Amino acid sequence: MSESKDPKPTEGWESLAEEGVAALAPSPELEAALHEAEAAVDARAAARAVAGPPGPEPQERRIVELEQRQAQQEERWIRLQADFDNHRKRSLREKQEALSYGHENVVKDLLVVVDNLDRAIEHASASSGADFEGMLQGVELVRRELLAVLARHGVSAIEVEGEAFDPNIHEALAQLEDEEVPAGRVARVLQKGYRLRDRLLRPARVMVSKGPNSNE
Repeated sequence: MSESKDPKPTEGWESLAEEGVAALAPSPELEAALHEAEAAVDARAAARAVAGPPGPEPQERRIVELEQRQAQQEERWIRLQADFDNHRKRSLREKQEALSYGHENVVKDLLVVVDNLDRAIEHASASSGADFEGMLQGVELVRRELLAVLARHGVSAIEVEGEAFDPNIHEALAQLEDEEVPAGRVARVLQKGYRLRDRLLRPARVMVSKGPNSNE
């Protein structure tokens, strides 16, 4: 008589069911925990969808920021270099114009003087030299007009006769004995000196007194 073998025992819930053990019903607390976990997973997925793909790591983000800053600095440097180059060209052009046309106003004023001088010469030629006094008055008028033009542009004569000799504004050409002018003072002006406002244009050429004759 063959021996009957025991059936292979089943595992898990099936074995418990076969053995007549009732299955455990899920508790409300467990179901609430499962729903809460699912809600958390859904919320995290939604947040990732709104935020987009994850950004670079902090170190990579720092590198990106430095590269952007370097690009901005390079662009700014290029703009500054262009501005400086334009300023240099403009300054050079203005300097050349000042050298070429800076005395335009003086020339315009002098043209009037030249016109009057031409009239004086024309009048003297027409009178064949007979009206010498009239020609002299015409020349004197032109001289006064010329000095007025120079004065409008800041040019003035240096009055030095009788003044103490000053090597800053005088150029001594000789010394002479003069009983009326004390020694060391200007006795005679050979050529007038002129200033342009506070700048010396040319010194006055003078003769300096050395006092009366010592023999006398």
